[in-house]
Amino acid sequence: MSSVSSPRPAATPVVLPVSKAVVWLVGTALVALAAYYFIGVDQGAVSVFGNDTHIHEFVHDARHFLGFPCH
Repeated sequence: MSSVSSPRPAATPVVLPVSKAVVWLVGTALVALAAYYFIGVDQGAVSVFGNDTHIHEFVHDARHFLGFPCH
């Protein structure tokens, strides 16, 4: 058996235009800020959505795991 393999073509980099990169960066920042709000800030009593604790209770364990106090 021969251990000679056929040459592989060189990998070509993906070119992302600046306009698309900005859209992805802004979208990622908005999603990250929303996640930070819902996990770290929303307390139910001071919720943007009124006096509702559903979101707080849904992410309650994640709050403690990430070090956010809520009691």
